[in-house]
Amino acid sequence: MSNEHDPVEEVEVVEPPVPDSTPSGSIAVYASEGNFISAQRMAKSLASSTLVPKSYQNNIANVLIAMELSGRIGASVLMVMQNLHVIQGNPGWRSSFLIACLNQSRRFTPLRFEWQGDQGEDDWGCRAIAQDTENNVECRGSLVTIHLAKSEGWYNRNGSKWKTMPEQMLMYRAAAFFSRVYAPELSLGLHTAEEIVDMAPTQSAGAVEMNAALEVAAETAEEIPVDEPHPEESTTPETGGHVVDGQLPWDVDPVENEEDM
Repeated sequence: MSNEHDPVEEVEVVEPPVPDSTPSGSIAVYASEGNFISAQRMAKSLASSTLVPKSYQNNIANVLIAMELSGRIGASVLMVMQNLHVIQGNPGWRSSFLIACLNQSRRFTPLRFEWQGDQGEDDWGCRAIAQDTENNVECRGSLVTIHLAKSEGWYNRNGSKWKTMPEQMLMYRAAAFFSRVYAPELSLGLHTAEEIVDMAPTQSAGAVEMNAALEVAAETAEEIPVDEPHPEESTTPETGGHVVDGQLPWDVDPVENEEDM
């Protein structure tokens, strides 16, 4: 029988390690083995959802990368997955998302655009401007004009949005240039999806002309009539012999030939 006055042995409770997190509260996926294990559990949940883009559905590896990026820029994982596009193997941010990250960072006043030139002319363009909230210094991005778009080959590409919505494309490109200079840590060195499309390799002018010529030739080509041999008698190319009723000379029964003689 135990004595009521016996000392009670204290058991030390060991708390599980808390995964290292980023300032936004997201897990730094590749910071440690523990983080990686915890992140995989979260990624499995996200990958099983039908609300995420198809490139992340049932793809835990892609979700883990999205989680890592979200932790670095301080954004929601779901927002990163919705706005990170992979074009020809190159990941790129949607321009509107990049502008939202700049505004939400509170490092600058909301992004604004300064226009110059005449609309519809090559000198028409804009630059992104914002005020640095720490020292009240105005930050001015690079000027982007229609002339620049044409010179860089963005404007005349097949399916180019520069022809149908030039004002929007000017602002998107100006915002991308601003971010790359004043807040590169927000884009993590990635181009915007629109930039990747504009910079994708295209066929040379000679190749385009050759393909067009081949298409025209294929459409206008006439069928060349071919003389078909007579069904009952034709000449073999190798021997010059005749085929009689579908039989070659050496297939004819020699007995029948003697009777005919």
